[in-house]
Amino acid sequence: MTPRPGIAIQNGPGPLKVRTVLVNTPVTVRNEKGEMVNNLEESDFRITDNGVGQKITHFNLGGDPISLVVVVERSARIASALPKIRKAGILISQTVTGPTGEGAVVAYDDDVTTLLEFTSNADQMDTAIRTMQEGSWGTRLYDAMSKAVEMLSARPEVSQTDLGHRRVMLVIGEAHDWGSEAKLGEVLRRAQLANITIYAVGISSTKADLKRQPAPPKGPSPVTEPGTSGMPPPPGTVETPTTDTQGQGGSLLALAVWAVMHAKDQVTSHQLEIAAEATGGMHVSTWKDRTIEKVIDEVGGELHSQYTLTYTPSGEATDGYHEIVVTVAGEKERGLKVRARPGYYLGTPEN
Repeated sequence: MTPRPGIAIQNGPGPLKVRTVLVNTPVTVRNEKGEMVNNLEESDFRITDNGVGQKITHFNLGGDPISLVVVVERSARIASALPKIRKAGILISQTVTGPTGEGAVVAYDDDVTTLLEFTSNADQMDTAIRTMQEGSWGTRLYDAMSKAVEMLSARPEVSQTDLGHRRVMLVIGEAHDWGSEAKLGEVLRRAQLANITIYAVGISSTKADLKRQPAPPKGPSPVTEPGTSGMPPPPGTVETPTTDTQGQGGSLLALAVWAVMHAKDQVTSHQLEIAAEATGGMHVSTWKDRTIEKVIDEVGGELHSQYTLTYTPSGEATDGYHEIVVTVAGEKERGLKVRARPGYYLGTPEN
């Protein structure tokens, strides 16, 4: 939902910036058994932006092609998981991007490296991930996500007049960042404005840590989440809401909204879960029988069974956080669970 260039209108002593905003909202609907519901019509959906009902200008079920950036960790921290990650390339191209989509690959450790620019060639995506080499101990997760946002923002997107692509980021790695210049909230704010949905496959470094002692990263010690260690937050860090104290029962939704509204402040826990929640995606950890293959297959199945709703907000595009609420007619009576992006933050046109 990239804000289009402002148009200066003379109004009194100074110009007034007017913006037109395009909002794409993928919507996942499941029944009581957790199964995808794919027999709904456009008339079944109602969407509000800051409480104001909106007119849907584009509606589709799973058919819009996908532009995907795979953001994958290759740090030495997860060396034991890398062989399994390398095998996932062909599955990602088959089940996530699909026959009409395109994909790119960004890897990260101490550096952020674009391994593959956008292509519709499944073999090239497979090769990029399969031949990925183990890197250093660094984990510049947020910088890699920022790079993916930049790449996806340049792809054609779905609108009321253009078919375009749905923009999707798939992060495969730990919920751990070390050394990034970008902040998670800043990345998520940009992702929301660019209509990017983030899916995350959580990888644990626990097994690798048990096998060998990691080399200590250079720099200050990592920050423990404020409010959980008894230690005050470092200078310049605003306390994040905890799962025990924040409104809405300390839900991930509350944490996601907080991260976007406080874009320059530090988020110190649940990073990948927050990223998925803030953009309407999904986070799944690989643990026990939850293999990378199973998780990626689940992500692909959801993406190609989603509804896409597009609208241009009616009324004034005011600065600040805009809450999006999507409901389905009779969802409570039918036992349906609806998931969509919670909103977006709109700054001044100059920002």
